[in-house]
Amino acid sequence: MAGERPRGGRVAVAADAVGPGGRLQELDGDDRPAGPAAHVPDLAAAVAEREAAGPPRWVWAATDEVYPRLLPSLPVRPARCHDVRLVEALLLGHQGRFGEPRSLGAAWARANGLPVPEDPPETGADDRPALFEADRHRLPPGTDPLAALVAVHAEQQRLTARLHRPDRMRLLCAAESAGALAAVEMGHDGLPWSARAHDELLEGLLGPRPAGGGRPARLAELAGRVQRALGGRPVNPDSPSQVLRAFAEQGVRLNSTRAWELREADHPAARLLLEYKELSRIHAAHGWAWREQWVRGGRFRPEYVVGGVVSGRWATRGGGALQIPRVLRGAVVADPGHLLVVADAEQLEPRVLAAVSEDAGLVRAAAAGDLYAALAPAFGGDRARAKVAVLGAVYGQTTGEAGRLLPVLRHRFPAAMTLVEEAARAGETGGLVRSRLGRTCPPPSADVPGDGEEAGRAARSRGRFARNFVVQASAAEWALAMLAALRRRLAGTGPDGPRVVFFQHDEVVVHTPEELAGTVLEAVAEAGDEARRLVFGATPVRFPLSARAVRCYADTG
Repeated sequence: MAGERPRGGRVAVAADAVGPGGRLQELDGDDRPAGPAAHVPDLAAAVAEREAAGPPRWVWAATDEVYPRLLPSLPVRPARCHDVRLVEALLLGHQGRFGEPRSLGAAWARANGLPVPEDPPETGADDRPALFEADRHRLPPGTDPLAALVAVHAEQQRLTARLHRPDRMRLLCAAESAGALAAVEMGHDGLPWSARAHDELLEGLLGPRPAGGGRPARLAELAGRVQRALGGRPVNPDSPSQVLRAFAEQGVRLNSTRAWELREADHPAARLLLEYKELSRIHAAHGWAWREQWVRGGRFRPEYVVGGVVSGRWATRGGGALQIPRVLRGAVVADPGHLLVVADAEQLEPRVLAAVSEDAGLVRAAAAGDLYAALAPAFGGDRARAKVAVLGAVYGQTTGEAGRLLPVLRHRFPAAMTLVEEAARAGETGGLVRSRLGRTCPPPSADVPGDGEEAGRAARSRGRFARNFVVQASAAEWALAMLAALRRRLAGTGPDGPRVVFFQHDEVVVHTPEELAGTVLEAVAEAGDEARRLVFGATPVRFPLSARAVRCYADTG
């Protein structure tokens, strides 16, 4: 993880476009071919053999293209990889070159001073072999994809070595690539999902499943009550224009039907509409049709997109894996004889701010159990005010209670406030800011006006974004390092051992045989501490993970 060469060296991999075979190329300590490439008729078997002999770091064009083809046949999962496409995005971002193509063909063209081809279009999981073929076709005719992969990897290693902190970028690349392995595995293993429990929850919220795609009974009832509360005139609660018009006729002027505006509206229809919108969202995003599309064989199998958000957080290609409503967590039920170990980081972003800024006062508070309670004396003993103040600093809130507490923060925690305020100023002026390990915040959009009131608002907005980026992106790095460390600790348990089945920003879920739950709980705590040391060094800041072994996800509260 820390950028050191693994015991087994590095092996570049090119999968055949059709069939189970591929080619392997051993690399020496200078990232050059250590001998001739070898064609193997069964790539998965060759990978498994090398893993057993001494795990190398596999080098391939993109994990989400190659690994899904190997995983179903692998008795042992790869320990490490180098994902060229993900690493290319990190290095381009570090140079301030956002939005440039990052496929193997594009990276090879850049390294050779040639015109850069566009990336292949996004495709689904079923089209991955075609996507790999499309990526190869971005190379000039006659170019050997394996030789291009070796050359691009070597160029990425050279670029990394020239950075101010190459050790941190190596760690970021290793963590990002490890995350890509975990993402494919989670899609393959799936999150346990009970159709029976899901049905019971949906029927309790919405009523029986309607025939023909109509509104469920509860939504139909609420739609009628909204209409009656708005004077009885026909109004579709799913139509913002009709809703705004109906409220206006009742003397209530709204700018939108957003939840915060409805909560402030003094009209009985507003509360009903809020309830309707919430249940409608569940029906559309996680209802019966959703389950038929995304739950197979008792498992929810989303497609995670590693680094899909500029801060380094993950996204998904459909399925809404990162937004499972609390009211439906009762559908996530462990298999018989198994438990779910659910762990989430406590007060993560304020602790990250302490570790990154090395602010003496904030570090002392973050070395304690409850950071906000430890900060309370600085705010008259009021824990709630301490929380508002610190989160306001992270997110750039300068009005209300958070704004009034800024002078206290600047006086008591000067290094922390200097870090976020300098990031905000850099963001406002179009500068680049970086996370702890070197992920870079993108510059302002080219279509932002250069002057005037609108430009001022845009600059302040980007300042708030940059302020949060240095904290949130560093938090994402800790979470990725934790996930990689946990995955490594769970390796070697065989096909029936504990598996990471869900990851969301600062939360991880492991599906484990019941008798190994205690081992998993220990592994979670150790992984969190390892991530702290890797990302932040010898800091006294604690990153506690609250972990519980439960039979149902909803049992975590």
